[in-house]
Amino acid sequence: MRDLVLSPRFAGSVLLCGVLAACSSTTPGSTFDAGSPPADGAGGGDIDAAGSIDASTVDAGGADASTPAPSLLARTPPMGWNSWNRFGCDVSEDLIKQMADAMVATGMKAAGYQYVVIDDCWQVSRDASGVIVADAARFPSGIPALAEYIHAKGLKFGIYTDAGAHTCQNRPGSRGHELLDAQTYASWGVDYIKEDWCDTSGLDPKTQYAIMHDALATVGRSIVFSLCSWGNGAPWVWGSVTGQLWRTTGDIADNWGSMIGIVDSSSPHAAAARPGAWNDPDMLEVGNGGMTDPEYRVHFTLWAMMAAPLISGNDLRSMTTATRTVLLNPGAIAIDQDPLGIQGMLVRDSGGLQVWSRPLAEPGARAVALVNRSGSSASITVNWSEIGLAAGNASVRDLWLLLDNGPTPDAYTAIVPSHSVVLLRIVGNEPPAPTGTAYVSDLPWTFAVHGYGPAERDHSNGEQGASDGHTLTLGGTTYAKGIGAHSGSLIRVNLGGRCSTFSAKIGVDDEMGDRGSLSFEVWSGADRLYSSGLMTGATPTKTISVDVTGRSDLRLYVDPGFDNYDYDHADWAEAQVTCQ
Repeated sequence: MRDLVLSPRFAGSVLLCGVLAACSSTTPGSTFDAGSPPADGAGGGDIDAAGSIDASTVDAGGADASTPAPSLLARTPPMGWNSWNRFGCDVSEDLIKQMADAMVATGMKAAGYQYVVIDDCWQVSRDASGVIVADAARFPSGIPALAEYIHAKGLKFGIYTDAGAHTCQNRPGSRGHELLDAQTYASWGVDYIKEDWCDTSGLDPKTQYAIMHDALATVGRSIVFSLCSWGNGAPWVWGSVTGQLWRTTGDIADNWGSMIGIVDSSSPHAAAARPGAWNDPDMLEVGNGGMTDPEYRVHFTLWAMMAAPLISGNDLRSMTTATRTVLLNPGAIAIDQDPLGIQGMLVRDSGGLQVWSRPLAEPGARAVALVNRSGSSASITVNWSEIGLAAGNASVRDLWLLLDNGPTPDAYTAIVPSHSVVLLRIVGNEPPAPTGTAYVSDLPWTFAVHGYGPAERDHSNGEQGASDGHTLTLGGTTYAKGIGAHSGSLIRVNLGGRCSTFSAKIGVDDEMGDRGSLSFEVWSGADRLYSSGLMTGATPTKTISVDVTGRSDLRLYVDPGFDNYDYDHADWAEAQVTCQ
């Protein structure tokens, strides 16, 4: 076992497994680290003396107890508009009202955009009681009146603050005033808070953001919490217990190099994303003029493929036809908002000619992006086997050209210009559903993301290449069948509605001793069916049985224990499904 050291981006690779193709390793510009469970939704059930769990009783936070499960905020990635990218500090009541008006008039509201967010520079001071004060010259009616105006249009209102004592523009931040600010924002009708990371020298992001999270939990209003630590503190590890979205990188700039660099840095954290918990690669630059129209299509496409928040940052009052065409594309938006909530991954990169794939909720459906990052036009092919589909005909729709292609066997090829993209919705056949009792290690994995090394079939995780693990061992008992994974992993299989039960014995493999800290989750569709809560190398083996009756898919996540990825060798021993 290597002595692993967590950094914001550690050396490693991302792997995606198709139905017929072997797992292949790619390194999309940066390296892979990912994962943490949502803070709410269905969770772990009651445990009897033998360690068995009744998954029909679930909890909200992943602990092994039965408590009511609150509904998830931001079940799909938030969509809206933010003032910063286009207007910076030049914000006012009139501007924000005009943007709300334009969001309705341009069709953006109808397309799904709902949050109108004021970024920095709306605030100037605190009063004698410590209450934050808005700039009266720029917001003469006050923030509550502005929130009412936005709400009256059927939109939601967002506001900006900072985890430090001062914002990035030296306005009052929330440090030391978190509870008062949370109460103030709730009383004003705020629906969304972005908290930045300026003036935070010596502070720990995980600790600091938890203070505002805890304050928001007391105010009696559902407020989406956007963490903006620019990737500091690896928020993809712990962000989902604190907020609904977390910035993975520094700020975006309106140019191709910045946008593509952010894709390379953010995309490896795919296993952290799921309903109610989203990686945020920053706001959109579409329409601000620094990229060509095809480059903006690449920008929007990759944000949709990564299940990223779609927060536009342009002037909505003066959009060109090309800008509106990008921001309002219904097919791309549907991919971003797909209820399955799986973040897409880079399947293949050949000299800047890339194939990206994202499973969608409809059985047999995949979103596929063919991206040309090279300097000249090129042919790019996607094979059904590398996106988790069985051989045979599939329908193919080009979502930018709005063209349907007839039944297409086994593969699809397109000519893609330089710095451009072809976005496809492909509907084919899932691999055959299992019958009888079947081990998950014997089934085709239709989508798989791995932490250190590939997940191993019938061996423990070896952290390097395939088949470098050992015999699966939990609590002194060895198992011939099962999966050895590492935290930051996701495995998906097709159930086809034919199965009734998933069962497994789970824990940290004995080869780690008492070390390691992680959690296991079982999902299907948009629902979390089971969460183990925190487990370490000292935790006894848990035997789980999860009802999957009528479910079309099964997804197995292993997340780090909100600290790091060290020693996180996770075993799904005797993982199997019982089917018709």
